Amino acid sequence: MLFTEFTKYIPKILQQQLPAIDAHMKMSPLERVPTLNKGFYKDKDPRISAVMMLFYPINGQAHLALIKRNAYPGVHSSQISFPGGKAEPGDKTLADTALRETFEEIGVLPGAIEVVMPFSEIYIPPSNFLVYPFLGVSADEPEFVPNPEEVVELIHLPLDEMLDDSIVVNAEMRTSYAQSLTVPAFRAGGHIVWGATAMIMSELKETIKSALK
Repeated sequence: MLFTEFTKYIPKILQQQLPAIDAHMKMSPLERVPTLNKGFYKDKDPRISAVMMLFYPINGQAHLALIKRNAYPGVHSSQISFPGGKAEPGDKTLADTALRETFEEIGVLPGAIEVVMPFSEIYIPPSNFLVYPFLGVSADEPEFVPNPEEVVELIHLPLDEMLDDSIVVNAEMRTSYAQSLTVPAFRAGGHIVWGATAMIMSELKETIKSALK
């Protein structure tokens, strides 16, 4: 899809009712479904974080930024995710958290991103994070500068590919709580996207599809 065409639908995207847990459940491992209810984590004092779902043009076509994280001793080692991270005391809003982390991880200046709207938060039990996603757009292709300490690969996912239902698969993954687990996932950009990132992407995908109707 042309980026200019995508941006014309932003007013309609803003009008959509977010599918929230209904969309999250479609890409949730069965073991995670009970954790999607807000009542599950309200007494767990989760750490707060924010991520940016950033769209931008490459050769005129709309693309979405994903990153492959470096290997490290942690539950999200080497996973595919959106740019983002933990909220810091200096962040005025969670949108500011997402903008700051996007700059720190892939080098896109906050001023180059228009924050369009927040999406539904999602809880990640293994790391006890409550993640707040934001939809953002950059009118021009950003000058990406991935941080090698955090990002091993920057993935430019075409919007048309994200909207294609054929990229939904069942994948065998090793997790922090199971050696082998079959999970719903997106096969996107040659990578397997699963877990919280897939659940967030599911809501993004359904919301955009509703706006395109």
